[in-house]
Amino acid sequence: MSRARLIDGKAAAAALVTRVTEASARLIQSRGVRPGLAVVIVGDDPASRIYVRNKGLRAQEAGFHSVTHTLDAATSQEELEALIGRLNADADIHGILVQLPLPSHLDATGVLAAITPDKDVDGFHVVNAGRLAVGLPAMVPCTPLGCLMLLRDTLGDLRGLEAVVVGRSNIVGKPMAQLLLAQDCTVTVAHSRTRDLPTVCRRADILVAAVGRPELVRGNWIKPGAAVIDVGINRIPHPDPALAAQGKTRVVGDVAFAEAEEVAGAVTPVPGGVGPMTIACLLANTYTAAARTAGIEPEQL
Repeated sequence: MSRARLIDGKAAAAALVTRVTEASARLIQSRGVRPGLAVVIVGDDPASRIYVRNKGLRAQEAGFHSVTHTLDAATSQEELEALIGRLNADADIHGILVQLPLPSHLDATGVLAAITPDKDVDGFHVVNAGRLAVGLPAMVPCTPLGCLMLLRDTLGDLRGLEAVVVGRSNIVGKPMAQLLLAQDCTVTVAHSRTRDLPTVCRRADILVAAVGRPELVRGNWIKPGAAVIDVGINRIPHPDPALAAQGKTRVVGDVAFAEAEEVAGAVTPVPGGVGPMTIACLLANTYTAAARTAGIEPEQL
């Protein structure tokens, strides 16, 4: 049996960013509206700072108006929500993203709820979750939106396929299930309490792993020929004991990739699969928000 086709998230993300950049240029030319993205980071978490810098750079490259607000780790709930209030009222800002995690003294639920739903380009606001659930236009969380785009690029029509989503988070698992339902898939949401998880996974034509457990999904859990989307990004000790002793790590997904590659029809690598699509979809959501603000229907991206 031939090895699985690799689903190239880097190439798909680059193509999406190109389409977003071109659509944004047309929006600027026709309506004078430049998509604006504001990213808010609280504290000094190194990984968060890298993510925020990358998001800002990608936004600028796409021709967006891009601003970053870097706040002290001691910022209060009231100060943070006041900043969000100012961004909600800023006509030049169409998308607001608050980088998570926040310092422990801050209530992330309250912070996210303070963002105007139409500017919630992360798609985490309860209003957007409700809109997605009932099939109304919504800001869709970036990672599951990127997963859906990869699946449609790989498989084409998803109607009638059996999909299993392993993970039930509000950020990935639940919205992923809603998106697949909207594509007329038959969807099962599995999780840590699912009985006989391997057997459930083996039913799937589409298997999405989003649990945050390194290499949980083994090759013999996968239906031959299935499309496997690995959302996980986990750091584990390096397999070389000498390097592990130096604190070196390697990045793996929630799927045992080498095993999956022997069984699946298509699979995303980690890194280079889902990850690049997340930032690309953030730009797509910001463009969509700007177009709606201008009173026009966003272009299909």
